Amino acid sequence: MAEKISLRTAFSLLIFVSLLSTNIRADLGDLERGFERPPDDCRIMMRWWWFGPAVTTRELEREMRLMKDGGIGGFEVQPVYPLLPDDPVNGFRNLPFLSDEFIAALRFTYEKARELGLRMDLTLGSGWPFGGPQVGISDAAGMLRVERAKVRAGERRVPLPYVTSGERLIAIFVARTDERGELIASSLREITETRDGAVYLDGEDAPRELLFFISSRTGMQVKRPAVGAEGYVLNHLDRSAVERYLQNVGERLLSAFPSGAPYAVFCDSLEVYNQDWTDDLLEEFRRRRGYDLKPYLPALVADIGPQTAAIRHDWAKTLTELLNERFLAPLESWAARHATRVRAQVYGVPAAVLSSNARIDLPEGEGHQWRSLSATRWASSASHIYGRQVTSSETWTWLHSPVFRATPLDVKAEADLHFLQGINQLIGHGWPYTAEGVEYPGWRFYAAGVFNEKNPWWIVMPDLALYLQRLSFMMRQGRPVNDVAIYLPTDDAWARSSAGRVNMIEHLRAAVGPDVVARVLEAGYGFDFFDDEALMRAGRIERGALVLGDNRYRIVILPGVERIPLETLRRLEDFARSGGVLVATRRRPSLAPGFAASEEERRAIEDVSRRLFEGEGAPARFIPMEDQGLTSALQTLAQPDVQLSPKISEIGFVHRRTDDAEIYLLVNTSNARRIFKATFRVQKGRAERWDPLTGRRIAIEAERTPQGLSVALDLAPYESCLIVFTDRALPIARNDELQIGALDLSSDWNVAFAGGPSIQMRELRSWTELEATRYFSGTATYEKEFDLPAEFARSGVRVKLDLGEGRALEPKILRSGMQAWYEGPVREAAVVYVNGQRVGSVWAPPYALDVTGFLRPGRNRIHIEVANLAVNYMAGRKLPDYRLLNLRYGERFQPQDMDKIQTVPAGLFGPIRLIATRDRAAGR
Repeated sequence: MAEKISLRTAFSLLIFVSLLSTNIRADLGDLERGFERPPDDCRIMMRWWWFGPAVTTRELEREMRLMKDGGIGGFEVQPVYPLLPDDPVNGFRNLPFLSDEFIAALRFTYEKARELGLRMDLTLGSGWPFGGPQVGISDAAGMLRVERAKVRAGERRVPLPYVTSGERLIAIFVARTDERGELIASSLREITETRDGAVYLDGEDAPRELLFFISSRTGMQVKRPAVGAEGYVLNHLDRSAVERYLQNVGERLLSAFPSGAPYAVFCDSLEVYNQDWTDDLLEEFRRRRGYDLKPYLPALVADIGPQTAAIRHDWAKTLTELLNERFLAPLESWAARHATRVRAQVYGVPAAVLSSNARIDLPEGEGHQWRSLSATRWASSASHIYGRQVTSSETWTWLHSPVFRATPLDVKAEADLHFLQGINQLIGHGWPYTAEGVEYPGWRFYAAGVFNEKNPWWIVMPDLALYLQRLSFMMRQGRPVNDVAIYLPTDDAWARSSAGRVNMIEHLRAAVGPDVVARVLEAGYGFDFFDDEALMRAGRIERGALVLGDNRYRIVILPGVERIPLETLRRLEDFARSGGVLVATRRRPSLAPGFAASEEERRAIEDVSRRLFEGEGAPARFIPMEDQGLTSALQTLAQPDVQLSPKISEIGFVHRRTDDAEIYLLVNTSNARRIFKATFRVQKGRAERWDPLTGRRIAIEAERTPQGLSVALDLAPYESCLIVFTDRALPIARNDELQIGALDLSSDWNVAFAGGPSIQMRELRSWTELEATRYFSGTATYEKEFDLPAEFARSGVRVKLDLGEGRALEPKILRSGMQAWYEGPVREAAVVYVNGQRVGSVWAPPYALDVTGFLRPGRNRIHIEVANLAVNYMAGRKLPDYRLLNLRYGERFQPQDMDKIQTVPAGLFGPIRLIATRDRAAGR
């Protein structure tokens, strides 16, 4: 046993060191070099869907090499549903999940990935959640099934409900009902005797209702399973079932790695719908909570009086503990024994809480909602508290649906929202494997963007990937600087739970409310969420700060908190009395959580809350209305980190600190140009602007104010930049240029379509306006020659190729996912060559490139490769028919938004101009 513990401790240390691949004490030179050429481990990754799986080694290698060429650093193998039935005549075959052929394909992939320098993660199953044919009914996800039977006045015999394999009747209750049919709590009583398959009642002359409580199974099947992976979802609250799954599925999968292990094994979001029970829950509840739940089971489905919420609280808390101890802990230990890591999305059902992530090596989130409680911020907050340097997110799910409609600008716009939430590793959703011989544009996942070479805008994928890689690198540097810690009212969320409704992040989102996060961001602070376990495990009070791990928070917010553990409230009182800013909104904490809470605890909480928030000299502040007073109150209580003038809610920021630099990422999340001044609370005296799109770094002017250093910024729609403050002095790049000339290049282009026609385009227009190219998807080359005006070639003159300005669209509410509400003058990506030399690519605002060093006096030649979307090709053809597939395997997915597949404008729209400028101070 001691040897196993020692091995695990050693591996945990190895993981910790490997996750700190970027030295948090790197000097400024290292920071610059990393920004210019970021390390490979900061590259984006892809969720690689293996459909069927119908994979061959030749195609696997081809696609891995494409990923490498496109700037993608690795992948997560995710076997999912088939897209074609087996066809022996044509040699097409789906390899059954866990078959020898499938394991051989995994082994080949691992060896080739290692050869190519690609990271390989592996989903520990097929589809999601964990489950399959190895999970028998006794190991399947459990639920509390409640059957209700109305009993007419005078009725005496009521049959028992049918109980099948995997089920057990655990309790029966009867109660009178009122005129609305609701249970009368005072009349509830348990029935302990049955005979002849029925309940026998007295002949009371009043309507009643019987409640039968059955320890049951959800019956949920694995979602989107591969061939051979169909079956029940695993009981995540049963340690023996979990260990059997790891033995039967996990060990079999890892047999594909005889000389090592995947970088990480992956667990997708906990979507074990309705899992709220397990066979021994009554026994575990009694052991943990100190009383018997059975007499109070009706509280899980009905209001039985004042203690209803307390009973639900204790039951849901027990579910969380069982998830942590029986699923996450065994998974963590199993991965450590196999020298790999656990990457997991720990939220959803069963009832995971934020600190459940403490048991995960690589927390992962999803969701672009940066101004609310999202799973993304949930994961990054846990990473910050528990010392995980890298936090990943599932990115681009449902991006600009339907499939193949998403643009590079859409990709950037969503990725930036993930960076704003503390993410520094993007897991793209995703890369669909396509079998050889499948018609263009190949296979696609039903709910995702597509990032392979089938997308015409693949021509700019290396540049797009480099932009994302740069920001991933910068968002790993040093430590996060967040002033605000928002307390998650976990006890209130447990109390909000009921049978079939135990999604903690959803309950917490409702408890936190829609306004707190937005008001904190608008006040100019970064923040993290925390919970009671984080406070107990990683927290201390130190000189007016709440310290959680390596993070120091000056402000703690209690958003509408009603129930709070006494120990938590006392620690927060210490925080407030030591000089920290403690704010409660909507209500003051007032209740001790749990059914067994003593009267002494209740009085103590009321006393501490009164001392904190009432009377003259109270050390904490109460804000009744978050949307009216929270922003201004915070700004008066503590100096903001970033202040914008004018105030612009669409500008987001992230602050990280190294020994040599203060690093701020600023993002314009809107579809309009924003001009503003940003004042940063920094001591270092000089400002630099680092452009993650180009890698260019320049010193900029900074004005010293009482609040800090202020810089003027002009951000195009969806543009981002890094403002880096250092102590070094560089020549300032003056943004005071005088335009000295403009040359219009908008007309008379020779346009050649790859594999198609060549035309003379006198005026720029969409390819969809031409009959021959209406449904064209691919690249077209625009070429022309021009004479460079003499003044453009003079010393000190800079020349920019401006491809035009876009048009803002009216944002709409989407069912799922997001998109950029902007139509650019380039639809959708372009690579520019001048005189045979590649200048760069254009795929996001501002749609311009500096071409100064590529021009020459006299005659010049320019050609621009332009790529559109694969959806145009799809719009001109019949969509796939899955009838025979579904008859063979059942309907495992439904293509989404197929009614939206239509042609999209394509090409260059201009106006296209060469613009010459020089410093105003230099004159003409």
